[in-house]
Amino acid sequence: MNGASAGGSGRGGDTGALTAAEQGPGGGPRVHGESRLKPVVFIGSSVLILAVSIWAIITPGGAEDTIGVVVDWISTGFGWYYFLAATLYLLFVVYVAVSRYGGIKLGPKHSTPDYGVFAWAAMLFAAGIGIDLMFFAVSGPVSHYLAPPEGDAETVEAARQAVVWTLFHYGITGWAMYALMGMALGYFSFRYRLPLAIRSALYPVIGRRIHGRIGDTVDLAAIIGTVFGISVSLGIGVVQLNYGLNYLFGIPEGTAAQIGLIAVAVVMATASAVAGVDRGIRRLSELNVLLAILLMGYMLFADDPIRLLNSLILNIGDYVSRFPSMTLNTFAYDRPTEWLNSWTLFFWAWWVAWAPFVGMFLARISKGRTIRQFVAATLVIPFLFTLTFLSVLGNSALNVVREGNTTFGETAMNTPEQGFYGLLDQFPGATFSAGLATVVGLLLYVTSADSGALVMSNLCSHLPTPLTDASAWVRVFWASATGLLTLAMLLVGGVDALTAATIIMGLPFSFVMFLIIAGLYRALRLETMREEAVPTVPPQHLGWRQRLARATSFPGRADAIRFVDEVCRPAFQEVAAELRGQGVEAELTEVTEEELRIPSVALRVPIGSGEEFVYRVWPAETAVPAFATRSVTEHDTYVRFEVQLAEGSQGYDVMGYTREQLIHDILSHYERHLEFLRLHRESAARSTLPDHRPDTAGVHPPEDGR
Repeated sequence: MNGASAGGSGRGGDTGALTAAEQGPGGGPRVHGESRLKPVVFIGSSVLILAVSIWAIITPGGAEDTIGVVVDWISTGFGWYYFLAATLYLLFVVYVAVSRYGGIKLGPKHSTPDYGVFAWAAMLFAAGIGIDLMFFAVSGPVSHYLAPPEGDAETVEAARQAVVWTLFHYGITGWAMYALMGMALGYFSFRYRLPLAIRSALYPVIGRRIHGRIGDTVDLAAIIGTVFGISVSLGIGVVQLNYGLNYLFGIPEGTAAQIGLIAVAVVMATASAVAGVDRGIRRLSELNVLLAILLMGYMLFADDPIRLLNSLILNIGDYVSRFPSMTLNTFAYDRPTEWLNSWTLFFWAWWVAWAPFVGMFLARISKGRTIRQFVAATLVIPFLFTLTFLSVLGNSALNVVREGNTTFGETAMNTPEQGFYGLLDQFPGATFSAGLATVVGLLLYVTSADSGALVMSNLCSHLPTPLTDASAWVRVFWASATGLLTLAMLLVGGVDALTAATIIMGLPFSFVMFLIIAGLYRALRLETMREEAVPTVPPQHLGWRQRLARATSFPGRADAIRFVDEVCRPAFQEVAAELRGQGVEAELTEVTEEELRIPSVALRVPIGSGEEFVYRVWPAETAVPAFATRSVTEHDTYVRFEVQLAEGSQGYDVMGYTREQLIHDILSHYERHLEFLRLHRESAARSTLPDHRPDTAGVHPPEDGR
């Protein structure tokens, strides 16, 4: 890793280091130092979760009946919608990645990734997949083989469909939902310096109202969906691990053991979440992936590796060729309602419910990646592993059933947690493989719980920077609340109740995701237009002697403070005074960076109803390079003043500019911004009046008071 730790803030022009008082166009609440709760989001979500949990525990029969009625209504009325929505999410994500927008970074232009490829890929996988992968790796293919949604059961075609349907439910459609949320949140948080929260993705749609009740409602809905989505994984994990412990050590299955497992998960998740991303979640994720690969490799060679590899290649071909028809197959002429509720509708709702939580986490670990890199990695890296894992385990299970072991087939279909261990029992070294599977399951179980607790805590808190975590007690609370809800749903109706509740809770947030698509597309389009806009007056060029002096000087803190006092502050004041004299509202803000104790000066000029021009010089302490002519000690650093606009850092240093040169630089960017607004207004006029050419002579200038 080459970035700041999870709980800290970076330097060197990293927008993650900016305080909320200096956040971009959203104008969010001022937060200094420690995080604080969003009362409406925290109280509203926690009261609702606790109320549902208590209701389910007190009257499990009534809760089960109510959930069943609502699920039937959604399945009948919105089944088609889930198919269409999932497809549209995928198409939008792929379009953005392959278009000109794909080169835009999730962060300032000069930012670099915080994590290496392996650590990043491991966290991509572990955050987005839970212990359910083991639960359905055997149960899914066997169930689809014995009871396919269409066609005859127990045929070669049924076997081919069986694995492909499982891959489809764990495939790129679901990962596209994660990618959509991740790139939207990363873009608005690290590029626009808005909070790392779901509401920020709606800024282009609702503007500053994201900081009001509408924003609170969006974050609250995200937390509710996330809690239920994670509870499904934890519920499945409890059942799976309970049977694994019974298989290995004879621990009885039942409520007592499941309560104990939930308590263990809460404690481990709390410890990991409190430790943060680097020391907790990252290490668990890397270990998780290595052990899962070991388990998959063991199964590959314990069975027939040639047959399984042939099956893997066949599955890949079937998935690619059948995907277009599967993705919109609503089974309109012969609808297998029970199968749809148990599989496709449940999985799409589950992916939607997990999307806010996983998207936030993926955004947080992907700063510095381009949108194209992020989408490609999110769609490809985890799915390649998932595809291989499901194919190896699924085809191995199908072979056992096809060779005549009907008892194993019925067990895998009706009690999935037993099916996985039943498969391991068919091969030598079952004790070793079962023990390894239990450890992998436990790690998958904990990584879902800890990253979920971390994200939900951050969602309901105002944070000083996007890379800061909420208070430890909030993370403990959400780990405990998730455990309580999991227990409540298990008492209501086990895993079936959890899957049904997810279908219900995923529906509202699926509509929010379309608003996020609209907001992200608008923001990306405006950014490319801004890049194409050119200043009407070229920037002031430096003299060659001055350029040489700047290249060979490495100013210290005293020089930096003097630069602020003698150049920056007077230049900003002159520009602001001149703008006000021309009737333009202009605001100067100044924040002292806590570690450097050097002021940062910013000019803000509101334009029209929603736009704002921002020009800021931000101090960054950097190590003196080895080629410097002056002597270098272990503490020898110098200070840069990097220019930052509303869309992020511009990557160049103005330290050493004269007052006049800095004023010219401010005005060059200001004129460029006005040119962008003019082009944007003309584009909007053309789109609203398609049958008439706009009268360019009559177009009014932006509402900037000029």
